[in-house]
Amino acid sequence: MTLELRVSASAETACREAAELLAAAAERGGHVALSGGSTPVPAYELAARLAPDWSRVEVWWADERCVPPDDPQSNYGLVRRSLLDRLTRDAAAVHRVRGELPPTEAADAYEAKLVDVVFDFVLLGIGPDGHTASLFPNDPAVDELRRRAVAVQRADVDRVTLTIPVLIAAETIVFLVTGEEKAPAAARAFAAEPDPATPASLVRSASGTTIALLDRAAAGHLPN
Repeated sequence: MTLELRVSASAETACREAAELLAAAAERGGHVALSGGSTPVPAYELAARLAPDWSRVEVWWADERCVPPDDPQSNYGLVRRSLLDRLTRDAAAVHRVRGELPPTEAADAYEAKLVDVVFDFVLLGIGPDGHTASLFPNDPAVDELRRRAVAVQRADVDRVTLTIPVLIAAETIVFLVTGEEKAPAAARAFAAEPDPATPASLVRSASGTTIALLDRAAAGHLPN
């Protein structure tokens, strides 16, 4: 479970590198899982220009908020606007989480679709608390070993997330982390021992490649 750490001079450069990796994955085809949040939006927009043909890709989500697809908080909606709607050839399949359902039902429906799926490429981020996807510090979802997708209760809005076993089975995992506010979490995730208090530290490809793309600000607490 090795980690390749790449530090860029700027967030723009880190996003460009993420876009290039995502575009290459699209050209290879296969199962690709994407994440929400504002950080990857420039990478999605550029990836759509670099690789406008996603006809060999099946698109999935690392996690989703339990909201309708047209809700501003929807990760599906964000990826659709910044990436999918910009393609010249649509993805072979788009497997969104049905966030409009009750959380447990949405997780069960997603779980059923994920049977026998192995991801070729997963793009993840990290929150300031060290969470990734919707795997939050010391949440029961972090310890889930049997299911591929679970519901996660949160104070703001409930979520559905992929679990660690399905994430670490991916051939390539890419973390995109930018901004000074992420620096302490990035140090715990990429320079400390694995710890359920920092779920991102537990997500490494078991047999493939894990790449962490950081700007200088996010890398500020990493050891020299």
